[in-house]
Amino acid sequence: MNSEENFSFLVEKALEMGAADAKIIPASHICVEDRVVLKCKSGCISYGKKLTCPPYVPTPEQFRKILSEYQYALLVKYLSPAIAEPDIICSIYRYWLDPKAPEDKKRKAQDFWTYHFHGTQNFSPMMLELERLAFNAGYTFALAFMNGSCRLCETCNIEKGLCLHPTQARMTEHAVGINISSQQLTSKL
Repeated sequence: MNSEENFSFLVEKALEMGAADAKIIPASHICVEDRVVLKCKSGCISYGKKLTCPPYVPTPEQFRKILSEYQYALLVKYLSPAIAEPDIICSIYRYWLDPKAPEDKKRKAQDFWTYHFHGTQNFSPMMLELERLAFNAGYTFALAFMNGSCRLCETCNIEKGLCLHPTQARMTEHAVGINISSQQLTSKL
């Protein structure tokens, strides 16, 4: 039986739960790059503030080794309900975070993130359900990744180093260096 047949139940469930697309791909097609985490370090407001983000997660080097122990991955595409004008999207972080940004653009950027965060919060339970289904089917090392930093707690329990929601919190794919925009992955969906 090929990989698609083995995991077709996961693809079907992902689509049933609202995924725009889902595909089984060889784990070797996942592109892990050190430069992806560099973006976390030099631009993400969550860097060092969440246990599911760098520097609290495996480095790209460590993750490459972990990934080599997997044969297949389920790539799931969800569409965010967030929309914004092109000029807002081009400078979304500047308009969102810069106190000197024009108020109308700041509001539009905030609206975008509100809709985006609300939409991605809806995807997390779906990914956890896919992880649970894979686990129950005998794939005990199945692990879901979530897009975007964890938003389960207002403030992460960094000081104690212990996640308060370990059954729900998952790392984001880019935190370990997965380049979700790589040609190898984007051509799959």
